[in-house]
Amino acid sequence: MKKTLLLSGYFLFGAWCIKINARNIAIKNDTTINNQLTSQQKANGWSLLFDGKTLNGWRTFKSEPGSWKAQNGMICSYTSDSGHADLITDDVYENFELDIDWKISPEGNSGILYLVTEDYDATYLSGPEYQLIDDDGFPEKIEDWQKTGANYAMQAPSIKAAHKPGEWNTTKIIINKGHVEHWLNGKKVVEYNLWSDEWKQEKANGKWKDDAGYGEAKSGHIALQSSHSNTEASGICFKNIMIKKL
Repeated sequence: MKKTLLLSGYFLFGAWCIKINARNIAIKNDTTINNQLTSQQKANGWSLLFDGKTLNGWRTFKSEPGSWKAQNGMICSYTSDSGHADLITDDVYENFELDIDWKISPEGNSGILYLVTEDYDATYLSGPEYQLIDDDGFPEKIEDWQKTGANYAMQAPSIKAAHKPGEWNTTKIIINKGHVEHWLNGKKVVEYNLWSDEWKQEKANGKWKDDAGYGEAKSGHIALQSSHSNTEASGICFKNIMIKKL
């Protein structure tokens, strides 16, 4: 019994440490964050979507309860917080290039969605998702189409390019007249064409076959998916979010 109690205390202490570490990972070594554009970026047509201090320009999906925070130059979501609505841009976009830095805690799960409408009950029922996840440490088995950089449940990433949890990654998403590219840390990991015959066949044979609105919008919001994982301490943070219309 004493051994059991000791083991129980050890696991409880371990879980508490994981929770603390997840939040420490989110704010550690972020003193160089600036969320600013260079003069060249401005001249090239880039705009900031996050001012580094507030959630101006963003709101929760359908104004549902959410727990997103602007803190330490980042936008963050933690699984343990109450309210798990995704965060979406006020504006809608059609053809664009999106750059965004992110880092995820161990066992974390999140995503970046695009062409999102509010016609359905969840962001993913309309918008394709650039998957963000702890590929190696997630506590459940995941398929290739669930790994970081994937077009979730449609196209798997061609290579593994994510850094380990707690380290910053840079994502680029390009959408131009239905042609979509997912980039991760300077490497192109997914490329496909919305509404093509091949895309329609993949949709008809996969997870989204019964979701008529999935991927059909020609323009929509960009969404940050709230942290969701069976690991309560998991979290996701974003910074340096910028967009250029094409």
